[in-house]
Amino acid sequence: MVPADTPVLRADDLGVLRGDGVFETMHVRPDGRGGAAPWLLDEHLARMARSAARMDLALPAEDALRELAALAAAQWPADVEGALRLVCTRGAEAAAATGGPVTCFATVNPIGAATLAARRDGIAVATISLGYPAGARTAAPWLLGGVKSLSYAINMASQRWVLAQGVDDALWVSEDGYALEGPTSTLVWRTGDVLNTVPVETTGILPGTTARHLLDNAADLGLTAAERMVTPAELAAADGVWLLSSVRGVAELRSIDGTALPASPHTEKLRGYLGFTNLGY
Repeated sequence: MVPADTPVLRADDLGVLRGDGVFETMHVRPDGRGGAAPWLLDEHLARMARSAARMDLALPAEDALRELAALAAAQWPADVEGALRLVCTRGAEAAAATGGPVTCFATVNPIGAATLAARRDGIAVATISLGYPAGARTAAPWLLGGVKSLSYAINMASQRWVLAQGVDDALWVSEDGYALEGPTSTLVWRTGDVLNTVPVETTGILPGTTARHLLDNAADLGLTAAERMVTPAELAAADGVWLLSSVRGVAELRSIDGTALPASPHTEKLRGYLGFTNLGY
């Protein structure tokens, strides 16, 4: 353990130079035993392993990553909501060329005010083009569809652009007109008694851990789950639309491209089921 302001990366680390690595961000919450723990750790480690395999990146053993995440979370106060980031890069440039070791570290930080506000009040989004058809990434593995890599420059540029337009977040739309995902979140919507999300395998979107947990357990809420393609116009007529992510939780969409969406009566139920209400923070 080192203080948060202690340098831990070499200047020639490929995570810094090229964004060559993978990461996961987890919600840190009370573990029920007086401490704090990362939520859905198994699911996040499994997604990290899939991402690393797609990038030909050799991760340490899962037990070592699990220990690293637990060590970081154990230092976090149980009464403060946190975000744990687990990062693995390809390591120092010269060493990586000869199969040298990867670099792995974990950090925990408090949840920002904007994230909490989005969870509490909902968000306005603008649709922006991802630049290629919905199925393009499936046939092009070099586009790293479904991979949570450190290369987040496009994601952050997307969010900065929509913030400059006066809205809270972006909703990526394919060149052929389908809503896909947010730059840091998964799209979920309700039609009748069905919770829907966008298919992962045919679109190359990132498989969201929080959304997957919700849809896999939809029966607990008296609902069924489905994966299908959707247009922004269809979303405007849904019974509720949300962007889900590990730390923000459930953020209700209150408008799309300036078109107001009515408040959904289902939002609080989803937040409660996922443990994002009554946290005591």
